[in-house]
Amino acid sequence: MNDVVFHNLRLLDPEAGRLVGGMSVRMQGDRFVDIAAGVEPSSDHIGVDLGGRVMMPGLIDNHVHVTSIRTQWANKSYMHLLPSAVAAATWNRMKAMLLRGFTTARDVGGADRGHREAVAEGIVIGPRLFVVGRSISQTGGHGDQRTRVDHPSPDENFHLVPGHSGLRRVVDGVAEMRRAVRDEIRLGADAIKLQVGGGVGSPADPVHFVQFSMDELRAAVEEAANAHTYVACHSYTAKAVRRAVLAGIRSIEHANFLDAPTAELMVEHGAIMVPTLVAYEATMKYGAAQGYPPENLKKNEGVLAAGTTSLEVAKAAGVPMAFGTDLIGELDGFQNDEFEIRSRVLSNAEIIRQATIMGAVVNRCEGEIGVIAKGAYADALVLDGNPLDDIGLLASGGPDFRVILAAGKVVKDDRAIATAAPQAEGVPFGPRPN
Repeated sequence: MNDVVFHNLRLLDPEAGRLVGGMSVRMQGDRFVDIAAGVEPSSDHIGVDLGGRVMMPGLIDNHVHVTSIRTQWANKSYMHLLPSAVAAATWNRMKAMLLRGFTTARDVGGADRGHREAVAEGIVIGPRLFVVGRSISQTGGHGDQRTRVDHPSPDENFHLVPGHSGLRRVVDGVAEMRRAVRDEIRLGADAIKLQVGGGVGSPADPVHFVQFSMDELRAAVEEAANAHTYVACHSYTAKAVRRAVLAGIRSIEHANFLDAPTAELMVEHGAIMVPTLVAYEATMKYGAAQGYPPENLKKNEGVLAAGTTSLEVAKAAGVPMAFGTDLIGELDGFQNDEFEIRSRVLSNAEIIRQATIMGAVVNRCEGEIGVIAKGAYADALVLDGNPLDDIGLLASGGPDFRVILAAGKVVKDDRAIATAAPQAEGVPFGPRPN
């Protein structure tokens, strides 16, 4: 087991939003075991002098779709590729995400228990994953990929339909909702994802549509709570968000058209917002080249126009926010641009807290990820500069990271510390948080 002391470093505390100089961090196995000021390594430890550089927690992206790929060589989307081709592209995508500094990610439609366990067991290199399995939609909702001229019903086997980010379930009625939620939990989902409003990428539902009845929403929340988990939801409009919050949904994705009364309701009910603004900017610039139909690009334009206003509304009301990106296909390379977009409204300290502390809150593992603290997983980035002053160090997408640690394994090493800790290749990352 590696026992390493990183010393002579400035520790970024995302909770307080400040740097603390002259710190030492001891790592044993896949955990941090001691954080102290001015401690020098003893003969029992491997010492790594970071030369006054900044060490901060690894980043957390709470809205990804790792299986949502397009391959330039095939010019086809996920639903037209063999599972083997999808898997190969997915593993490459996940490793690239890790090298952009994201040591944890929550996949909200597409990835399953196998993807999560492949990382945890060291079969592939990628972020620690939390998964929702298949997202759940109503007929004609954001998860129903049939167009307005497709008449056949979805498959009768739990109404599974293909989509660009994995198989999705289409359900109608309380009984079907309960059965679908229970089955996703049986399959190993960490949380449940519902489509409660219209979307950009779906062919037959305008963005302003609200979806599912209140009874259906409450049934999903009850079933998730029975299994000691929670529900996240896709929602753009204030009306869709309000219905979700009143039903007990905890994680509100997107919320581009959030208004002040709904933001106050979110605070009252303890709901967390996960904006994904980079998705709309990247789609507007590059979606046509990826094969987005004109009608979908038109919907994206309307959502993009809301821009950062939702951040302003949420901040004013005190809505807790986490970091998300929702990039589809080969747009995932723009993942770190979300830092720059948020900086138009929020302080650097607020954004960093969203991408660390709040990511842990969403995934219900506070103290285990998103922090450099005793008992936390040894996920960390080492930088020459201070991202509290320059968010561009995180927005650059990896070039400014001197070292990346994931559960105690060296993923990137520009400091020649390879002898101090095992390399990620072929080495298990250890168990995921409970």
